[in-house]
This record gives sequence, C-alpha cells and structure tokens, in this order.
Amino acid sequence: MEYQDIRFDLDGGVAVITLDRPSARNAFTGRMGIEIGHAYRQCDAKDEVRAVVLTGTPPAFCAGADLSRGAKTFTGTGEAASREGFTAAGVDPPAFAIRKPVIAAINGHAIGIGLTLALQCDIRIIADDAKYGIVQVRRGMLGDAYSHWTLPRIAGIANAADILLTGRMFDGREAHAMRLASRCLPANQVLPTAMEIAHDIATNAAPVSVAMSKRLLWESLERTPEEVERLESALHLHLMDGPDVREGPVAFIEKRTPDWRQRVSTDFPDWPEV
Repeated sequence: MEYQDIRFDLDGGVAVITLDRPSARNAFTGRMGIEIGHAYRQCDAKDEVRAVVLTGTPPAFCAGADLSRGAKTFTGTGEAASREGFTAAGVDPPAFAIRKPVIAAINGHAIGIGLTLALQCDIRIIADDAKYGIVQVRRGMLGDAYSHWTLPRIAGIANAADILLTGRMFDGREAHAMRLASRCLPANQVLPTAMEIAHDIATNAAPVSVAMSKRLLWESLERTPEEVERLESALHLHLMDGPDVREGPVAFIEKRTPDWRQRVSTDFPDWPEV
C-alpha cells in the first residue's frame, strides 16, 4: 500500500509509524485510519518487527478528527448507503489486537481520536506541556476507537468518567497523574525515550513470550483468577517445548545478547480454551 497520511520506517527490529499531515497537525482522516491498520497488519505479520512506535510529525501527535467538512464531519455523506458497515473503531485492527508491543510516543497535542488511538497502545509516553482530551461530547458526538473499553482499564472508571463525560482538556502532567501514561517528559524527549524502550524490547525480550503476555494482559480483566492461572500454566507449557526458554537463562549467565529462535508467525500457539 502506498502511504499518504503516514510514514512507515523499520529500524533495528522497531517499526515506526508516523502520522504525517503536519500542515493539519496530523488531523485524522479516513485514509489515515486505513493506512494505520495496514501498517499494523504488516507489523503483526513480519517477524523482523519486534516492537512498534506510533508517533506524529511535530508539532503535534494528532489534533483529532479533520473538521474541514464542518457540519458533515461526523455525519458521512448523508446517504444511508454510506453508513452500511460503519464502525467507530478508527483503525482495524486496533493496536491492542496485534501481537507486537505498541508504544505511543505522544510528542505533542493529542485531541479526540488522537488520544483514543493512543489509548489502544500498550505503553504511552507523553509530552508534559501538550494538551490532551477526548472532546467529542463537545462536538455533539461521543468517544470512539474503543475508548469506553480502554480508558476505564487504563485510568479507572472515575478518571474515565471525568475525561469522557466532560470532554475537557488537560496537560501532560495531569494525564500522567490520572495514569494515562507511564512517563511524562519534555516533548523533545518523548520519541527518543519510546525508541529506547522499543529497541530494548526488540533485543532483550523473547518475541513469542511478549506476544502471549500482551494478549493475556488485555483480556485479563474479563477473566477470573482461576482462568488466568490456567492460561498462564498452558502458555508456560507451550514455551517449555521451545528453544527460547533455554536460551534466555544461558544468555543471561554468559552476559550476552540472547539469540531468540522462536517466531510469532510460526510459534504463537492456538489460544488455550479455559
């Protein structure tokens, strides 16, 4: 696919997806959503991709939906046929559904769908002086991109209600205090920090182990403790049959970089039934 609204780069096992409409502060378009989904599928399928960073061309991460259509921004063409198969997901697949860790390097303002897309990621690094908000209720709409599912899991129901029901804006320090992100940094440090984390994962974490742990994390809140224990046990048994569970301890003892042999494309298990 030829990308127009994003850039895609691969650097040492780390895929970097950059929202790239700087003249519009990377405002989200339907095409951008299609392109991000395509890039995510490529990242999921390619074993050379060990981690993914989602960021934006400065000066913003994503200013939200492109409002250039004015009153028609959220209404489609007005034709019933244009609404067939409509989804508010924004991106297909969402970041949490792919088997590689996705780090959001939120290096500037993230408004509306700009923030809800970042909430789909596994780790978020935010700029301290940028503005954030899920403002859709102030535009006659409501939060999208699974935000009513991701946000309560990330920040708790009280913070989710504060953010989604008021549509208010807040800065990076408050976002960090509400647990929306794991780190809050000056804007020029956000992407380098995200890349450092991604390269560390790409080098030192076993890719199949990471993929299984990510899936279990995202579904754990729907599971009982007993179900999680059974899943963890089944997944441990799966890894016991592979070479990486032996390579990890040996590489640690020998003080060298591990040579991971298992690949997500071939060694990710059929998910156990519990």
